[in-house]
Amino acid sequence: MAHDIVQPEGWARARGYANGMLARDGTLYVGGQIGWNAAQVFETDDFIGQTRQALENVLAVVEAAGGGAADIVRLTWYVTDKRTYLDRQGDIGAVYRAVMGRHFPAMTMVVVAGLIEDAALVEIEATAVIGAG
Repeated sequence: MAHDIVQPEGWARARGYANGMLARDGTLYVGGQIGWNAAQVFETDDFIGQTRQALENVLAVVEAAGGGAADIVRLTWYVTDKRTYLDRQGDIGAVYRAVMGRHFPAMTMVVVAGLIEDAALVEIEATAVIGAG
């Protein structure tokens, strides 16, 4: 096998997907993370609260693979409401820095009509390089 499944300890089992896939070369692909907790329960319907949780989830997958925020090289964000994103950029920046620090990888922002989980307002996927020295 050319890759390992990465699943943070204590998380509910992913069904039909993997939260992370670690390639032998150290490239970690983090599947889209939404604003629910490890039990797959939404604790808030607030955009900023869900953004914080989604970022924490991304970081949890990276850490489960042996990395940290500085190992993340790409983030792709999917948001359901462009206006909310634009209006709350200051809050988003504060939450981002609280979770990821001052590490700013390549990023893409995409506005989508909806996400598979109806309650989800944001989904974030990532690529990281673990152990690159």
